Amino acid sequence: MEALPKLDLKGKISEIEWQRRVDLAACYRLVAHMGWDDLIYTHLSLRIPDTDTYLVNAFGVAFDEVTASNLVKVDLDGNILDDTPFTINPAGFTIHSAIHEVRSDAHCVIHLHTNETIAVASQKEGLLPLSQYSMFSLPSLSYHGYEGLAVNADERKRLQEDLGNTNHMLLVNHGGLTLGPTVGDAFMRFYDMQRACEVQLMLQAAGKEAVSVPQLIQDNIFAQANVVHSGATGGQLAWPSLLRKAWRIDPSFME
Repeated sequence: MEALPKLDLKGKISEIEWQRRVDLAACYRLVAHMGWDDLIYTHLSLRIPDTDTYLVNAFGVAFDEVTASNLVKVDLDGNILDDTPFTINPAGFTIHSAIHEVRSDAHCVIHLHTNETIAVASQKEGLLPLSQYSMFSLPSLSYHGYEGLAVNADERKRLQEDLGNTNHMLLVNHGGLTLGPTVGDAFMRFYDMQRACEVQLMLQAAGKEAVSVPQLIQDNIFAQANVVHSGATGGQLAWPSLLRKAWRIDPSFME
């Protein structure tokens, strides 16, 4: 069994970039821990502040093998910008680059193929207001129809138009996507959307009529969830605890 190459980035990158690498590597590990990964497929990307460069996973590396050092730095065209033995999956970065291109607030983009997001995205009714979790996604949720593997450059424009200014997207027959100004925001948004899909499918499987949340309460809960806590969002407040969880699971993501 061949071991993954280990890279030493000390003195080669800024402290800001290193911290972003640590955050993103931790997020990959947490996604694997939650069982949301899909072998070596799907992607999480993160913009390096004040640049047009992005971090993404190396192609062929499992999510529980991602480290701060083996993340790959690319531009919007997927060109690799650093000295690394790793490559990326250009097709996999298509969705991410399309979003980063038009959403300056989308510093982090998470796209995953969980069973539950695929299932709900593929229902004609989509996500329904059946749980508190769905309240956090529905006011900022969009859909994108399936067009096959995301390798068609023309699809980028349609994806951008469908996304608009929303922060949650269900890709029909395909999976889920969230974005945010930080890794914590994008992760928390995916967590809420994933739980909403899980609850919906459980209720539907029970075969009993479910009680929907009235629109007035939907609007009120969304407003409550947007209360600012000293300028931080819920995802940002939760992120330190999630970093500690990633450390307890396996601190090698820091390498």
